[in-house]
Amino acid sequence: MKITADVKYIGVNDRKIDLFEGQYIVPEGMAYNSYAIIDEKIAIMDSVDAGFTDEWLANIEAALEGRKPDYLIVQHMEPDHSASVKHFADAYPQATIVSSAKAFVMMKNFFGTDFAERQLVVGEGDKLTLGKHELTFVTAPMVHWPEVIVTYDSTDKILFSADGFGKFGALDADEDWACEARRYYIGIVGKYGAQVQALLKKAAALDIEIICPLHGPILTENLGYYINLYDIWSSYRPEEEGVMIAYTSVYSNTKKAVMLLEEKLKALGCPKVVVNDLARCDMAEAVEDAFRYSKLVLATTTYNADIFPFMREFINHLTERGYQNRTVGMIENGTWAPMAVKVMKGMLEKSKNLTYTDTTVKIMSALNSESEAQLDALAKELV
Repeated sequence: MKITADVKYIGVNDRKIDLFEGQYIVPEGMAYNSYAIIDEKIAIMDSVDAGFTDEWLANIEAALEGRKPDYLIVQHMEPDHSASVKHFADAYPQATIVSSAKAFVMMKNFFGTDFAERQLVVGEGDKLTLGKHELTFVTAPMVHWPEVIVTYDSTDKILFSADGFGKFGALDADEDWACEARRYYIGIVGKYGAQVQALLKKAAALDIEIICPLHGPILTENLGYYINLYDIWSSYRPEEEGVMIAYTSVYSNTKKAVMLLEEKLKALGCPKVVVNDLARCDMAEAVEDAFRYSKLVLATTTYNADIFPFMREFINHLTERGYQNRTVGMIENGTWAPMAVKVMKGMLEKSKNLTYTDTTVKIMSALNSESEAQLDALAKELV
């Protein structure tokens, strides 16, 4: 696939994978992107997952039409992008490996060699000229590993963005970009918002017409749309006004309260209400929704003097990723000693800029007139 006259796509689609990084459900598979910049000298941008080495090497051979690559630029050492580096080095012994100093340390760990006799270490602002194409390297530490660099081609105005602007799904998946890019970003990169903001500031100084990420489609139009979403996500601002309700329920009494709250919110004109049963939903989708909307309601039972395990896991996912700048309401249920609200607030102490509703709903086993009145008050506060 040609991206420009001199840049070709040589990546692969993975339709065999069920869980990315061992935890994220990917029904539409994954793409492991790699690119060839063909000039007086040839640079290959990143490699692919170990299961696709042979296909990738065949793609390189087909794209180069008898020529040999001069460089392999390794932007990110996570194995879905670096596992085939050693195979490339063996297949093309004349090629120079280009990467950051930290990446070469990781290569030694992964492959037993750091290619000392054929390495080119690059850092912030360093340049590599291929002919008419001049590449400038930009460091992007902790987006989302410490060794990451991104690469700007000033000739074709392409930003090779490493894992930035990536998404779940193979390239032949017909689906909305934002949904799976949001889940990908929040799940994998979300903890590192400050570092993403720093990279966005660097990118703002570049004249970018094309973004080539390591996962997902090449972005060629409406780049402001994608960059704006990354700015929202990495600054932890709500993307939409609405209420996300996350709940667990043992004998359906907490669920009944949640369903009633949903009805009340909609009746009051709440622009969006999303409900997630944490025991049954995709946890990554629930976490995505919590970051997407401006308000969150947590509803759970007291369980072993703590909270129900799925709710504990959910809150851990939020705090691990820097959840902040939201309004939070709570519903607790307990038959003899309800303490879920106390536990949940304690878990959220590490989160910044959370505003708690004045109303907390306390259910003693099942809804009654008092707890229903509390649901009314909570709904009015949220809307």
